[in-house]
Amino acid sequence: MIASFFGSIHDFFHSSTWTATEVALAAFVLVFWAATVYWVWKDARRRIAEQWKIWPAVLLAIVVPFFGPLVYMLFRPPEYLDDVRERELEMRAIERRLVGGDLECGVCGASVEADFLVCPVCTSRLRQACASCGRPLEPAWQVCPYCVTPIAEERPVPLRTPAAPPPAASPRPPQQRRSGTSG
Repeated sequence: MIASFFGSIHDFFHSSTWTATEVALAAFVLVFWAATVYWVWKDARRRIAEQWKIWPAVLLAIVVPFFGPLVYMLFRPPEYLDDVRERELEMRAIERRLVGGDLECGVCGASVEADFLVCPVCTSRLRQACASCGRPLEPAWQVCPYCVTPIAEERPVPLRTPAAPPPAASPRPPQQRRSGTSG
């Protein structure tokens, strides 16, 4: 009985089913290994700026299957190059805003300076001038910070004077009912 049990196990491992399973398993491992090598190559291109540094990572993944990509994941740069560039651009934009440079006209986009009252290109009004000291004021300010003069709201001046209203017609007095004798 034991001999027949081991004989059936021996027959299974020498059968065509086991050979097909081995081939399928080897193909899966080979495809998985190739996928990890491709992943390392693609990920390294997004994270590493210098081309010559990409190839050692890929060679590590090729030479040391499955363990090489794990080593690469431990030592790869923490963020993508696009994220680094975007962060640097945001930092430059914030620095420009803090310094006060690179102001643009809201209408035409021309470069203007912080003390301009109108855009020199399209002549659109950028800021109001203080009535007392003449310095440029920001739209949200309620008082001039330079001379402490309250800022009066400028009302738009009409281009045409409105026409005089038509003369009012005199109201007609209500008619009285005649009380007559009927008879």
